[in-house]
Amino acid sequence: MYSNQDILSKFIAGELPLEERTAALYPVSDDSSELLVAVRPADYCASALAKAVEDCDVQLLGLSVTSMRTPEGNPVVAMRVGASTTGGIERSLGRYGYEVIHSLPTDKSRTHAQARERVNELLHMLEI
Repeated sequence: MYSNQDILSKFIAGELPLEERTAALYPVSDDSSELLVAVRPADYCASALAKAVEDCDVQLLGLSVTSMRTPEGNPVVAMRVGASTTGGIERSLGRYGYEVIHSLPTDKSRTHAQARERVNELLHMLEI
């Protein structure tokens, strides 16, 4: 495993494999989600996208214009945000005129495991 300084040095030198480069640019964190947002070319504004996220008191952890396009030809922007749920962020982006076409918590199984644990705790309390 590389240290943070080693990763930076290897990244700059072009010595990191593709998967590790992607992980360095978009690090996974426990409480983050990914969104794909369709943006009309005339309406693309990175600061407006960031403001829509930050209006929800959530940090924008990463933003990248992808090579993907919607059927209408609109570019797709990939975003990573510092929140485990995206409902409020999706509504905020909609108010700014952007269309969220996909959202995904980084660790879906962790969310399901937490829900299962809470249900089991409730059932245990009901048995008492």
